[in-house]
Amino acid sequence: MTVNELKQTANQIRADAVTMIHDAATGHTGGAMSAADILTALYCRILNVYPDDPKNPDRDRFFLSKGHSCEGYYAVLAHRGFFDKKELATFSRAGSRIIGHPNNQVPGVEVCTGALGHGLPVAVGAALGAKRTGKGYRVYCLMGDGEQAEGSVWEAAMAGANYRLDNLFAMVDRNGLQISGSTEDVMALEDFKAKWQAFGWDVCEVDGNDMEALVNYFEGEHAKDKPHMLIAHTIKGKGLPFAENKAEWHHKVPSDEQLTEAYRALDVKGASFK
Repeated sequence: MTVNELKQTANQIRADAVTMIHDAATGHTGGAMSAADILTALYCRILNVYPDDPKNPDRDRFFLSKGHSCEGYYAVLAHRGFFDKKELATFSRAGSRIIGHPNNQVPGVEVCTGALGHGLPVAVGAALGAKRTGKGYRVYCLMGDGEQAEGSVWEAAMAGANYRLDNLFAMVDRNGLQISGSTEDVMALEDFKAKWQAFGWDVCEVDGNDMEALVNYFEGEHAKDKPHMLIAHTIKGKGLPFAENKAEWHHKVPSDEQLTEAYRALDVKGASFK
């Protein structure tokens, strides 16, 4: 996909995600919107994955550690053909496998996540496994910035550097807000880049809602013998005028009127699964 096609796809992913949340009357709107560009760049251009053979041993591995933002994740998996888009309409309904955190019964989902701080440790293990077995796949893990208060993140950071896992790409959706307010008020992270560098990681910062910047990063050159950290500065609720940069939209359901406003702002006709 070209950058422009990726941008359009990311907005459709946002529309599908916000529709899922609206129809189910539950979901994490803000983080699903902020991470949509990252997920779209990865699944529609960067990752070596096989929708018709999800367990292909040569596949790249992706872990959504901020599992509460699964709506966008499910939408992009359906877009890539891991399962029928119509299943998105069952989100958070009784008996559905499309539930409120990533579920490994869904094709393309590696492990169940959502308990914050778990994704990066699992990703470190997967990357180390690739190194020790001579496999060429890469491992990617997307975390939230509020999640950085979890001690297990930093244990994994030490391990990743210790084992020189240059096949590991971690990302932080740095939108600056968590459920209880600003990350800097709840548990300050800055100087965030310096922290990761001190743990021995190759660190880059980009605008995480700039598709061209994301593609350039992932397709660019990266340091050898170090794991990679992308601090992706994003806007919580990106693309929804009523939700942008508002902590209360961490977990909030749009009204009928707001859903219509979302489609208009995203320049889409509606959800692709309807």
